[in-house]
Amino acid sequence: MGARILVAEDDVKQAELVRRYLEREGHSVVVTHDGRAALDEARRRRPDLLVLDVMMPKVDGLDVCRILRSESDTPIIMLTARSTEDDLLLGLDLGADDYLTKPYSPRELVARVRTILRRAGRQHTTPGPYRIGAVVVDADRHEVLVDGRRIDVTPAEFKILECLAAEPGRAFPRQKLLEQAFGFDHYALDRTVDVHVMNLRRKIEADPADPVYLLTVYGVGYKMADRPGVRDAS
Repeated sequence: MGARILVAEDDVKQAELVRRYLEREGHSVVVTHDGRAALDEARRRRPDLLVLDVMMPKVDGLDVCRILRSESDTPIIMLTARSTEDDLLLGLDLGADDYLTKPYSPRELVARVRTILRRAGRQHTTPGPYRIGAVVVDADRHEVLVDGRRIDVTPAEFKILECLAAEPGRAFPRQKLLEQAFGFDHYALDRTVDVHVMNLRRKIEADPADPVYLLTVYGVGYKMADRPGVRDAS
């Protein structure tokens, strides 16, 4: 069954090309050409996924991403003509799940959409919930609790946290966490994981600068503490 996808792209020809490729995959697609319309349509239609251009009139894509991420966990793929690493990481920092740099292949976009939707469909069959100290990661409800309080996380952040919480004490390389968050057919920067972990620390740690849950394993990657608050040699 196809997904409901919202495409927000101010280039009319490019938006039509993306629409045709996605509809060929069986998806239902709505297209908007400015950020304000994208916000309105996202709130009204509750899409399964949003393809969001950064450079749009009225409200730019970064602001759209920031606003929508505060309201829902709808997966967001950002399209950007900005090719520097800092610009790409900014979108992820605001809550985007994936990005493509222009010019891009519509076939690659379709593959990214397929990966994200497949991952979202699997989340309901994942075991859990996982409890580590005051943190609960519940895959069935797709929610994270800290001291009983619900914490809003992006889909990518949830997958990374779920992977770590499933095996406390195990050190995961960044590449493994990238595969968990984005799929095996995705290329992303190692720093992408660093940004997601930094965001998670801000959300679940009492002191993000001195974390007791999400620990750095130098030269390897990250792990979830099996005994939060008890330091080891990592």
